[in-house]
Amino acid sequence: MVCYIGFGQVKQQFFPDSNTPLFYVHYKLPQGARIHRTAEDMKQLETWLADRDDVVSVSTFVGGGATRFMLTYAPEEALPTYGHLIIRTESLEQIPPLREELEAFGRNTLTDGEFRTERLAFGPGGGAPIEARFSGPDPVVLRELAERAMATLRTGSSQLQDLRTDWRERELVIRPNFADERAKAAGVTREDLATSLLLGSDGLQSGVYREGDRLIPIILRTDVAAQEGGAHLADQPVYSSAAQSFIPLLQLIDGYDWEAQNTLLRRRDRVPTIAVQAGVPAGVNASAVFNEIRAGIEAIDLPEGYTLEWGGEYESSTEAQAALGKQLPLSLIIMVLISVLLFGHIRQPVVIWLLVPMSVNGVALGLLGTGLPFSFTALLGLLSLSGMLIKNGIVLVEEIDLVRAEGVGFRKAVLDASTSRLRPVVLAAATTILGMIPLLSDAFFASMAVTIMGGLGFASILTLIAAPVLYFSFFPKARKADAAATAAAKARA
Repeated sequence: MVCYIGFGQVKQQFFPDSNTPLFYVHYKLPQGARIHRTAEDMKQLETWLADRDDVVSVSTFVGGGATRFMLTYAPEEALPTYGHLIIRTESLEQIPPLREELEAFGRNTLTDGEFRTERLAFGPGGGAPIEARFSGPDPVVLRELAERAMATLRTGSSQLQDLRTDWRERELVIRPNFADERAKAAGVTREDLATSLLLGSDGLQSGVYREGDRLIPIILRTDVAAQEGGAHLADQPVYSSAAQSFIPLLQLIDGYDWEAQNTLLRRRDRVPTIAVQAGVPAGVNASAVFNEIRAGIEAIDLPEGYTLEWGGEYESSTEAQAALGKQLPLSLIIMVLISVLLFGHIRQPVVIWLLVPMSVNGVALGLLGTGLPFSFTALLGLLSLSGMLIKNGIVLVEEIDLVRAEGVGFRKAVLDASTSRLRPVVLAAATTILGMIPLLSDAFFASMAVTIMGGLGFASILTLIAAPVLYFSFFPKARKADAAATAAAKARA
């Protein structure tokens, strides 16, 4: 019971960080920033990293992520405001101090953007360790819910960092009010007006220039288009094909409005959905932090028609465990049927299956002793333990039945069989445990190895004690008959 309580103190983790000395930098400027500004900021980071002796290589990407070079890498979508670095160090030990210094430099120098780093992980990439998704019809209400959730996260735990949403900031846009009658008289269409505004702002692509294997777009725009803001657009001329002349923009519109427009919204199952995301510092368990903030987020009052759904590690772990759970009942039923058919009775299989939960004691001691988390691979190791322990139980219980069948008394048969099976059970467990030792140095399989070693070692020893006791308990008639026979023999003597 103490070990089961102690298992609650074991750290939980879906997948561990990779043992490849690699980490990423994600950098996003406010929506509307030019890609040239993003490139300049990434150049500053490159220059800072170039002076470091602990950096082996740096790969820089502007406007999007890298091509997926491994299964767990999820590149970001293409945005002119996004910059990405893939940094390789000489060893894993150099990553934590380098990340800390790089984050301090980035956040103090590149103050206009969103700066964060991320370790390469074995599990699913992309997203964030902690993620709450709000869905509903109105983007304005969703942004309000996201702000309330972020405020709750800030006060709910001091172990959170990089709070953000997956929607981009609203961008200020100019919306001219087209004067249909005056424009019609001047021979100007809405398409003519749109073309003129493009020439005076972002520019209009007029062709493509080929340089080697690169295609470079040729952009046509006016000299004043590079000016920040939109004040110069009031004097923008609009060409009228009917009048064969340029007409001032102000003669074709009834003023213009400034609006904050959503530039990037996301949908999930065709419903607008905003995700509030947060990371955790290196070495902090995301599952423990999630348990801290979960109640606060779920306490947010949602309007009718709006829903909350958890993502991040919680969702990935839940889905993976659910997938295992679908197949687990069938496998357990088959294993129970095999054990019943093997003995032809019910009580022997019950004795054997009661030994399986004892493995949790060794698992808890092993993980707590090593400080490793209970990860998805550890869960697989825990499930595989059942087969190993059932094998040990079958070896012992079958030997007891065989000795009893030879006419040996019940008590003596249990003791003799337990003694004779001591070496096979212990040596079989020892060979498996020794076979797990090479996996202890592997970041991905270390938790599974400790789970199997601790659970099998502890349960195997406990089996030699618990199995005879349980066997005694489940065969009361044989026990009483043996006791009566022993008493009669003593009386005759």
